[in-house]
Amino acid sequence: MDIFIEQFKQIQLGQNTGYDYLIAWAVFLGLLIILKLFQVVIVVRLKRLSKKSKTKLDDTIIDIFQNIKPPFYLLIALYFGIRLIVLPELIGKAVSILFIITVTYEVICAVSKLLDYGLAIYTRNTEEDGEENEHSESMMRTMKVIIKVVLWIVGILLILSNLDINVSSLVASLGIGGIAIALALQNVLGDVFSSFSIYVDKPFKIGDFIVIGADNGTVEKIGLKTTRIRTLQGEELVVSNNELTTARIQNFKKMKRRRVLFQLGVVYGTKPEQLESISEIIKEIVDKIDGVDYDRCHFSTYGDFSLNFEIVFYVNSSDYVDYMDKKESANLAIYKRFEEEKIEFAYPTQTLFVNKG
Repeated sequence: MDIFIEQFKQIQLGQNTGYDYLIAWAVFLGLLIILKLFQVVIVVRLKRLSKKSKTKLDDTIIDIFQNIKPPFYLLIALYFGIRLIVLPELIGKAVSILFIITVTYEVICAVSKLLDYGLAIYTRNTEEDGEENEHSESMMRTMKVIIKVVLWIVGILLILSNLDINVSSLVASLGIGGIAIALALQNVLGDVFSSFSIYVDKPFKIGDFIVIGADNGTVEKIGLKTTRIRTLQGEELVVSNNELTTARIQNFKKMKRRRVLFQLGVVYGTKPEQLESISEIIKEIVDKIDGVDYDRCHFSTYGDFSLNFEIVFYVNSSDYVDYMDKKESANLAIYKRFEEEKIEFAYPTQTLFVNKG
């Protein structure tokens, strides 16, 4: 064996001996076989584990390994094999460039698939109902495009850097160009990023009834630039997303229940025992209404022309129509009961005293 090795060391081909070529060839074949076996073993084992797992992550990893093409392993084995021998600079550079391009491409593809999986999981976990599908899909598509563009830019810069191209000036130019584009599209980009903010933070969703300043309505669509709201009058209100993220928004759909607070006044001639019974009358009326919780009723103030009672109860519903129905039921019942008890409601009056002398 030693004699065989010594004979190869005596053979000179270019700047390398036959032994150098033999070692390089052995490393090339060995790495090629090991990498292929590694791919097969990993895929087989992951497939076994995926049958026991409830998540789709293992399926994504299997898909990544299965889609690695043979040229990838060939170039890796070739790259490490030729590093053991001296080759013309042009050939070595060409193999290095192919190696960097192939590795960059496969890494970006793998990261993209993991990204698709992560975003799909995030979407599934954050969606509250089916009405948000359109907005979620729009956000996911946009996020995928932005992240993949960034990945490819980084990959291309890495490749150019390995080609001994000075990327510093290119990065600086991209930065200046990006600033110029950002300034030119400031409003548009502001609305787009606000749309992402609305998607992630979820201050409201499709179907919610919201109030923005003097405007109110039901959210019908959340787009990349604008949100469309159907007002109570029936027209469509288009509001920029940037305005929505900077304004104070009241979301009535988030309400668990609605508070009802109102005052009623009775005349000053009301008897003391009638005044004392009013709180019990109000409690009795409110307790009989389904879906309503009584809170309090107090003789609160002496008004200019009335004795004022403050009443509070809660409607256990966020629906505005239901809220008004319950409030109407209470008002009608109070009116009928006061009529039965001979309790008079107060109204603005003025008494004139005339001195006849």
